[in-house]
Amino acid sequence: MDFPILTWIVFSPLLLGFVLLFLPTEPREIAQRTAFVFSLVPLALSLVLLSQFDGSNGHLQMVESVPWMPSLGITYSVGVDGFSIWLILLTTMLTPIVLLGSWTDIRHRAKEFMFFILVLEWGMLGALVAIDLFLFFLFWELMLFPMAFVLGIWGGPRRHYALVKFVLYTMTGSALMLVALLYLVLVHGESGEMTFDIMSLYGTELSYTEQMWLFWAFAIAFFIKVPLFPLHTWLPDAHTEAPTGGSVDLAGILLKMGAYAFLRFAIPLFPLAAEDAFPVVIGLAVFGIVYGAMVAYPQKDMKRLIAYSSVSHMGFVILGIYSFDAMGVTGGVLQMVNHGLVTGGLFLAIGFIYDRTHTRQIAEYGGLWSVAPTFSVIFLILTFASIGLPGTNSFVGEFLILLGSFRTHPWAAAIATSGVVLGGAYMLTMYKKVVFGSLGRVVTDAEETLRDFSPREVLSLLPILLFVFWIGIYPKPFLSRIEPTVDVFLARLHQAGATKYIEAPKLDLLSEAKVAVR
Repeated sequence: MDFPILTWIVFSPLLLGFVLLFLPTEPREIAQRTAFVFSLVPLALSLVLLSQFDGSNGHLQMVESVPWMPSLGITYSVGVDGFSIWLILLTTMLTPIVLLGSWTDIRHRAKEFMFFILVLEWGMLGALVAIDLFLFFLFWELMLFPMAFVLGIWGGPRRHYALVKFVLYTMTGSALMLVALLYLVLVHGESGEMTFDIMSLYGTELSYTEQMWLFWAFAIAFFIKVPLFPLHTWLPDAHTEAPTGGSVDLAGILLKMGAYAFLRFAIPLFPLAAEDAFPVVIGLAVFGIVYGAMVAYPQKDMKRLIAYSSVSHMGFVILGIYSFDAMGVTGGVLQMVNHGLVTGGLFLAIGFIYDRTHTRQIAEYGGLWSVAPTFSVIFLILTFASIGLPGTNSFVGEFLILLGSFRTHPWAAAIATSGVVLGGAYMLTMYKKVVFGSLGRVVTDAEETLRDFSPREVLSLLPILLFVFWIGIYPKPFLSRIEPTVDVFLARLHQAGATKYIEAPKLDLLSEAKVAVR
């Protein structure tokens, strides 16, 4: 029997997290260092997974399937393809970065904080590899609880308001998805096969009306997590009140779950409804791009500004996915990874400087270049990456998204391009006010005691900076592992009759049906 590497990647954070609970609470450094070392285990396993991944195969690989509740058709089934491979690596890479970056930020109940971060990693990894719909829903719900604890215990003064808003939004979406999920499985069961297996459910015969209702139930659940306008209002409060580590995980990984699940489940399960929802989804994505950028510009709090920028950036991801073009979808998948890296890095850098100044108000900064040059340089790189400067990772993703979108809906792509311009405006304006200009109150009051980034803080940001330039300069290793899965995705939609916006597939999906089922 082959080594079940996906199972070990998913469950190692949970198992090691429980081991962490048996360590002494004080001194907190013991738990912090142990948690960091523990978090390297799933990272190492994900690197092994990447080395074994066949980039030329667009179908699910390394599938593990074990009957769980056979009478209900529920199996423990996991697999990986080009849509999930880089998100798995992103998750396992950001977790040790979060733990390392939180050493001085979290002083109260540090051991419990580290435990919840590892449990959150478990839930996110499980959702990324699950190919049984019940298993996916289980992990989808499990992600909520550790994030809620992180926000509710270690958050800011208005954390309870932000927590209630976050939970209500998420649970509403989950309720819609659960009802739709059960209906889909029961309809499929009328064919004589009760199953939650996603590959089997792809072929479920549904009326057009059923497809539309079920599609929107799934889509709303996923759009809340993205978040897509107008379901985004929980995000700024959650980011503003969350501790630094919580914001990095929320922006870096959790938001990607909505876009990933939309791509994995909502569109291929209900292809005709997804195709006819094209004008609505594209309209919301484009409006979100422009709206998020315009609302970000006047923000006075740095974290709140980055939160609204996420609404704009994730609108680009949905625009790419809904281009139904190979380049656009590939760009959308890559941009999920790019946004996780860049926005996670921005929140981390802002958190580090907040530890010293205890304020995120842009107006109170100014002149940081003279006292914190390392911070200023790193923040500049991340700012350039956020606005998609050529040579950085976001440029590649946005370029592919716009290129693919211009082929299928040029009017939407043209409007979305303004989001790039606005993104440069609000990010560069924030950078100028924080780093340059006359010395702000923060720098004046603590000019002699304000320290630049420590080696630990630089080390925690170094992997992010490496990937920013790697993807920006040489994206081929990343794109080549995504593109075959995009071809399979588009071929499946075309085969199901969604042909209004999709060109004839590059491959014959029928000839590879056996591989796809596996």
